[in-house]
Amino acid sequence: MHSAFTLVRYCCFGPKFTYSLRSSHLWKYPQLLEKVDQIIRNTLSSILNVALDDRAWQQATLPIRLGGLGVRKISSISLPAFLSSVHSTETLTRNILSSSLVNVEVPCLSDALIAWKMACPNTDLPDNLSSQRQWDVPLCSATRNNLINSSSSTAERARLLAVGEWESGLWLQALPSSTVGTMMDDASFRLATCLRLGAPCVAPHRCHCGEAVGGLGHHGLSCCRSAGRISRHASINDIIRRALVTAGVPAVLEPSGLVRDDGKRPDGMTLVPWKVGWPLVWDATCVDTLAPSHVLSSAGCAGAAAAAAETLKRRKYSNLIGNYSFEPFGVETLGSWGPSARHLFKEISRRLIDTLRDQRAGSFFAQRISIAIQRGNAASLLGTFPDDSDVEEYFDA
Repeated sequence: MHSAFTLVRYCCFGPKFTYSLRSSHLWKYPQLLEKVDQIIRNTLSSILNVALDDRAWQQATLPIRLGGLGVRKISSISLPAFLSSVHSTETLTRNILSSSLVNVEVPCLSDALIAWKMACPNTDLPDNLSSQRQWDVPLCSATRNNLINSSSSTAERARLLAVGEWESGLWLQALPSSTVGTMMDDASFRLATCLRLGAPCVAPHRCHCGEAVGGLGHHGLSCCRSAGRISRHASINDIIRRALVTAGVPAVLEPSGLVRDDGKRPDGMTLVPWKVGWPLVWDATCVDTLAPSHVLSSAGCAGAAAAAAETLKRRKYSNLIGNYSFEPFGVETLGSWGPSARHLFKEISRRLIDTLRDQRAGSFFAQRISIAIQRGNAASLLGTFPDDSDVEEYFDA
């Protein structure tokens, strides 16, 4: 499933139509493009085994950085592709045409500009008229804002805000490889996609704790008996430790001798000084974006739950301040990171790049953390099924 999705995103449909969209005015034929979009929708639904309603489909076709899956609709990119192509070839066109024809305008250019301004009212023209991305961003932002403003619940608004964060979509940008551990199994990939799009992923049933689990499966992420919490926590800490070791900073997990007043230890510590002669001590935590205790703050600001968890961690480990460089690493189930997690990630990424001489090292590090979060989410959702039942029967066809 992960591999098939990657092929659709990078090789099929949008990438195949790019030349035609840039060299012709196909945007004037919406009925034709809608037929192609329907094929894309059916293909994506078949690959992911997810029923995409209109809102889920609209979100799925947004860029990953805006909360989508990055599988673009042909009808959405046709206008930006045409406008950027015309302006990028304007100088060449003038050089080819004779001096008597320099004032000849490209057919449909004025209509295209009018159509773009109608779709993006009160928006200035791009600074770089040759950039397809700059023509496309206002259209995508308008779609995303419309989804957020028309949210039917606080939880839906919190979800849309969270998945629009940069770090929330890193697992979708990772190339699937079983060799390096970035290949997600079908169940994990499907559930991660459903959580991102707000699509039903399981049949309603009752959890081990006695609470009812709806079709969206959100209860499993905050259940007191969450099955994926321990494995996710261990994976995140192991990824951080491995990154530090790769960057030339030896580190250990659950260091002895560092305890809170309640006897609990932090998750890890470097064995050499990290900053100003102090070792780095970190403690990771993953909170549920849509938990009843966090959903209101998450609906107001993306990453609010992770930020609050980091503040609580600093308070609990206040006895370490002054002798250690303590950094909490707070993340959320829908992918958002807290301020301290971002700060620590940037510092580790910089050292990885300096050590490996690879500008992609930081991105690979972040992708592994994002994948670990999604795998933990999947384990938490699957862990709500009764022990004496077959898990497969709860999945919607």
